[in-house]
Amino acid sequence: MSPATATATATATAYGTPHATHFPVPHGAPGPRIARLAARLAAASDPAEHTALTAGFWEDVAREGTPLVEAVHGEPDHRAVTFLWRGHRATRQVLLLAEGLTDRGRLDVSLLTRLPGTEIWYLTYRLRADHRGSYRMVADISPGPPPGTEGRHRTRLRGLAAHAAPDPLNHLPLPGRRRSPAGSVFELPHAPPQPWRDPRTGTPRGTVEHHRRPGAALGDRRTVRVYLPPPGTTNRPLDTLVLPDGGMWFGALGIEHTLDALIADRMIPPLAVLAPDPADEAAPWRDWAEPADWTGFLADTLLPWAAQRWPLTADPRRTVVAGQGPGATAALHACLRRPDRFGTALAQSPGWPAETAPPTVETAPSTAENLPEALLPRPDRRSSRPTARGVRVHLEAGLHEGPSAARLVDALHHALDERGVTVSRTDFNGAHDYACWRGGLADALVALLGG
Repeated sequence: MSPATATATATATAYGTPHATHFPVPHGAPGPRIARLAARLAAASDPAEHTALTAGFWEDVAREGTPLVEAVHGEPDHRAVTFLWRGHRATRQVLLLAEGLTDRGRLDVSLLTRLPGTEIWYLTYRLRADHRGSYRMVADISPGPPPGTEGRHRTRLRGLAAHAAPDPLNHLPLPGRRRSPAGSVFELPHAPPQPWRDPRTGTPRGTVEHHRRPGAALGDRRTVRVYLPPPGTTNRPLDTLVLPDGGMWFGALGIEHTLDALIADRMIPPLAVLAPDPADEAAPWRDWAEPADWTGFLADTLLPWAAQRWPLTADPRRTVVAGQGPGATAALHACLRRPDRFGTALAQSPGWPAETAPPTVETAPSTAENLPEALLPRPDRRSSRPTARGVRVHLEAGLHEGPSAARLVDALHHALDERGVTVSRTDFNGAHDYACWRGGLADALVALLGG
């Protein structure tokens, strides 16, 4: 076992099972605070006391925010996490859509329960104390009771899910991209810290410019957002990060504040970020449907154009290409096919190639030998360009992305290791989620470029 593999395994198994093999099941019983409130309501002597108890509960919740996070007796590494909704007389049912927790094939399992005689709806999970994730919620206020048949009820819930929105009682928003809904974030006390996430007062600020560039190999024009570090921070060529989906990273997530903080704290050197927007906002993964074309755009159009305008490094090892989901797979392609341009790749939650049906658990690659060419290109022995030996790749995988995703990342890890690529890996307790990726991006930049 290589040192990188050993480190990843130790990280993944720190709390036990490396990868979740199914969706977590709600706790069944209410969390401690709901249980205590239920007992006090049952003992209330008159309606006025009942009203005062529920009003006091909601005042506390409004101040503290949701979900409720409480200790689990005898289990210091877990927490009871209770999602809440304040309903009214027209509320028929309330649905939770949480990344990595909600099974889209069984939405009924993620319905909240109403505390009898109140407007309080709740659903409690028992989760590991290092969990972080995003979620949305929606209440069904359709006239009449929910459909009585299982099939019609599933149809109602699927329609309801399309209207899910951020939790109005949560204090941590997660913006959505232009056509995707926003959400809310919850993070348990042992979740990896994200100290550079929020804007800081007094920190020198870089600039974000917008440019329109031809796609060349992709046959289109697109906006490229360019981050440049605060003036006067360096007199040497800038390290470079290529970060696709600029509208999400800079327009919604405000990653420039993270970059400003990392540079101010001297965790990373001053760097430039080239963040092309997708050609199709409705389906950004279409950019990565043909990894060869995407690689050509980045290596032969985007980087040369930027190098003519700003003092970018010519060192491939200081040039990082990143991506998430299918974009992570495209980043691997770029690094392996053009190591003369990209010496480092950050692949967060690598997914099956765009426009390809994801595999089942049984058909997902489990070894390096059965990885298809579309997922990881074979070495091109006819090419005069440098081989991938010496390339660095950092993989990230969420423990709640499913068993097929886990097998895929394991196979990628072993295949890259066998090819002489320097591989590092982080397994985080979360899902396919920007709430996790934005912190992982910062940590990976420190590991790859810091020092």
